[in-house]
Amino acid sequence: MALVQTIIGKHPAMKELLRRVILFAPTDVTVLIHGETGTGKELIANALQQGSLRKDHAYICINCAALSVGIVESELFGAVKGAFTGAETDKPGLFAAADGGTLFLDEINSLHSNVQAKLLRFLESGEYLPVGCVKLQHANVRIIAASNADLEAQVKRGGFREDLYFRLSVAPLKLPPLRERQDDIRLLLKHYMRLFAQKYRIKTPILGEKVYSLLQKHAWPGNVRELRNLCENLALQKIRRPIEINDLPAIYQKLSQSVSERHPRRHSHLTLPDKGVNLYELEASLIKLALARTKGNSRQASVLLGLSVEALKYRRKKLED
Repeated sequence: MALVQTIIGKHPAMKELLRRVILFAPTDVTVLIHGETGTGKELIANALQQGSLRKDHAYICINCAALSVGIVESELFGAVKGAFTGAETDKPGLFAAADGGTLFLDEINSLHSNVQAKLLRFLESGEYLPVGCVKLQHANVRIIAASNADLEAQVKRGGFREDLYFRLSVAPLKLPPLRERQDDIRLLLKHYMRLFAQKYRIKTPILGEKVYSLLQKHAWPGNVRELRNLCENLALQKIRRPIEINDLPAIYQKLSQSVSERHPRRHSHLTLPDKGVNLYELEASLIKLALARTKGNSRQASVLLGLSVEALKYRRKKLED
């Protein structure tokens, strides 16, 4: 699957995700992709389509949040002439247009409850009823859905049908947020800097080590999309020397200041005993102390120790061996 090879990530969660994409793609199984905004859900949906037996057939993407309640049913399932004011001709919906192919329903958590019921019927029988029609229609369509909200929590609140949730999540895929993939940030930055250098026909900009270090500490609320936008911004500046923190947009420069405030220089009072120290025992003690202070939260402990989550896991494993 060529498209899967373009998805950047060495984090264990990403490796498992891509393994499952390759496993699910050639089947007709319904896939539900979970992930925060900007994590790359559409890219994963595209990879599923490209690896499927339907890759040469229709592939239609629709953002459910962009459809108003008044038109979503007719947009998806179609409508017959006279079904409502303005319906002057029969209108085939997206299910008819995607017959033989794949329909990607992004932000499916936004679907109105009435439409959820019709979607469930289609998933169970392959049949649907256009608005104003009395004759059931049939379509051979694979459904890939995505949600940036916690659908399970939405089910508990009564905002999403439980039966539809279970029917959609036969083959779930979870995209981790970028803040949980710190070790992938450098890879992604280099990838997108090369990408935009090619796009704008410039020499690939080089990021200074302080920039890498700073951006690996960033929470990335916009995830990979935010990182991509930053790289394009930097490429457009056509900076020929290594890019430093002062070259970054103001929001990232402020990040540098806040990191300095949170982590002032504290090592000046440290002294080395005349008899020396056991570095192995010191490292083990610091890790235990950080985990105790954060009640076992590896993410928070890694911040206290100035390590990535993966580096902390590696050091803990090494100490246990």
